[in-house]
Amino acid sequence: MGELPRIIKLDATDSTNLYLKGLLRSKNALDHTVVVAKNQLKGRGQMGSSWQTEGGKNLTFSILKRFDALQAAHQFNLNICVSLAVCDVLAEFAIPNVSVKWPNDIMSGSQKICGILIENIMKGQLVQHSIIGIGLNVNQTSFKNLEKAGSLSSVSGRIFDLNELLHKILEQMEHRFKGIEQKTVIQLLPSYERLLFRKDKPSTFTDVNGEMFMGFIRRISGSGKLVLELEDHIFKEFDLKEVTLLY
Repeated sequence: MGELPRIIKLDATDSTNLYLKGLLRSKNALDHTVVVAKNQLKGRGQMGSSWQTEGGKNLTFSILKRFDALQAAHQFNLNICVSLAVCDVLAEFAIPNVSVKWPNDIMSGSQKICGILIENIMKGQLVQHSIIGIGLNVNQTSFKNLEKAGSLSSVSGRIFDLNELLHKILEQMEHRFKGIEQKTVIQLLPSYERLLFRKDKPSTFTDVNGEMFMGFIRRISGSGKLVLELEDHIFKEFDLKEVTLLY
C-alpha cells in the first residue's frame, strides 16, 4: 500500500480537523498526515452539529490528502471514496446492515455509527487538498440523549482494537483514492448508491425553513446532490444545506 502514513497521536485536542489545519499553516505537512485524538473536545459534524465521544473508546482522526488535478466539479468523489473505505472495513468486521446516509454518515440499521466531515481547500477550479475528519463510535455503548447513535460494539456485542481499525481504514482509503482524479462522480456513483440509506423508501424530510415534507430518495446527481421524488412524480435536487432527512 505504499509508505505508511505519518501518524500524530494526541491525548486531547479541540478537533483533529482544526489541529491539522494549524499544522498546514505552520509546516508543510506531508500527504497522508494523520492526526488521531484519544479525546476530541469540540468535534463537530456536518452543518455544525456536535459529535459526542467518550475518551479512549472511539476513533477520532483526520487525514490530509493532497491532489494535483481533482476538479472542484467532481469533489463529491471524496465523499464517495471515504464513505466506501469505511464501509469496506465495517463489512470486513461483519458489522450488520451498513449503509451511507447522504452525504457521508455511516449507519448500521437505523443507528449512526460514524460521522465524516470533509473540508476542501480550493485553488481555482481544483481541490488543492482536503482535510477528512472521521468520528467512528467503536467501544462506547451509552449515548446520552442520542437515541439514534450506536457503535460497532453496541451493534455487534464485540470489543474492537482501535489501532487495527485505524490502519485498516487508512489502507482502504489509500486504495479507494487511487485514480480518483481521473474519474467523474457518475463513474463512482453506482457502488455508493447501492449503500444509500433509505433509498426508494418513503421518508420524511425538512427543508431550510423547517417545513416537513415526504419523498423518496431516488439517486445522487453528478454533482453529488440528493435527488428526491416528491408528489406527482416531480424530481428535485437538493444540496446539503437545503434538506435534512428525518429518520
